[in-house]
Amino acid sequence: MEVGALTGAGYGEKSAERLVQRNGYRERDWETRAGTVKLRIPRLRKGSYFPGFLEPRRMAEKALTAVIQEAYIQGISTRSVDDLVKSLGMGGISKSQVSRLCEEIGERVKAFLDRPIEGDWPYLWVDATYVKVRQAGRIVSVAVIVAVGVNTDGRREVLGMDIGPSEAETFWTAFLRKLARRGLRGVKLVISDSHEGIKAAASKVLTATWQRCRMRNVLAHAGRQGRRVVSAFIATAFAQNDADSARQQWRRVADQLRPKVPKLAALLDDAEPDVLAYMSFPAQHRAKLHSTNPLERLNGEIKRRTEVVGIFPNEAVITRLVGAILLEQNDEWAVQRARNMTLETITALGDDHLVGLPDMAA
Repeated sequence: MEVGALTGAGYGEKSAERLVQRNGYRERDWETRAGTVKLRIPRLRKGSYFPGFLEPRRMAEKALTAVIQEAYIQGISTRSVDDLVKSLGMGGISKSQVSRLCEEIGERVKAFLDRPIEGDWPYLWVDATYVKVRQAGRIVSVAVIVAVGVNTDGRREVLGMDIGPSEAETFWTAFLRKLARRGLRGVKLVISDSHEGIKAAASKVLTATWQRCRMRNVLAHAGRQGRRVVSAFIATAFAQNDADSARQQWRRVADQLRPKVPKLAALLDDAEPDVLAYMSFPAQHRAKLHSTNPLERLNGEIKRRTEVVGIFPNEAVITRLVGAILLEQNDEWAVQRARNMTLETITALGDDHLVGLPDMAA
């Protein structure tokens, strides 16, 4: 009936009003929940015809696409996706078909990662995780950088991600500049692992204070036997109520350790301004400012899902998968009722919180 409307005549009918001739059939397999249906779709000499019930990305076909995309984002292997499709009564699916169906994810991810950043973001956490990718016939490790911020409404969002060969200062600088071009502003504290590259980039691009993730790489100098004692000593500095008291206690701990573990004491001397930077910010926020712990769960999820892939064919696939994970997490944060930090304490954050703080951005 549909073809008859297009041709202006029924099947086998001779009519002066005919608009176009039929031209045989083309065969197509229609995968349904009941199994595979063999179809013969009429062809036309001019123009084309495609049955409405087979319109791409519609109804059952769209539902199947959604299932495959969700399985891909959740880190299910291509083989497991193939098994999943077969369990639905269909003939299976290849790696290339999975990639083709997931191209739509790439478009959503690109829009998410390129979106404008609006408002002020006082706190910015940045961290990197490494994945393997094929480049010019070799398998290499690349850094996947993720940035998460808290705005003046106390809401947490994923602000961006990027991929680079290493965590060099030039890469960090380019990454932060990209965020700035999208609208990132008002950053007062950048929290990351110990890395001079991010410290220099944060000062250069954002004019922000840098907070080094505390306790990382410190206890390695204490020896296995002394780690618990040293950890308790250092914790007394973090337990202070204000920045001045914390710095004084930090120096006392360093002096106590100097006779027996001089290397550790020297490390504490050098790390003091960066490790205690968060102490000059509101007390209500400090529990979340002293380390990259707010990013640890997210990075763990990225690791879990990327390890299923093992070796990525190219960086575009990394961006698509990791970007989809970040988009999923960002949506989850958006629907949470509780703010990451209370609105009253964060809106009061101003330049006066830096009183008495050494110039750590210099």
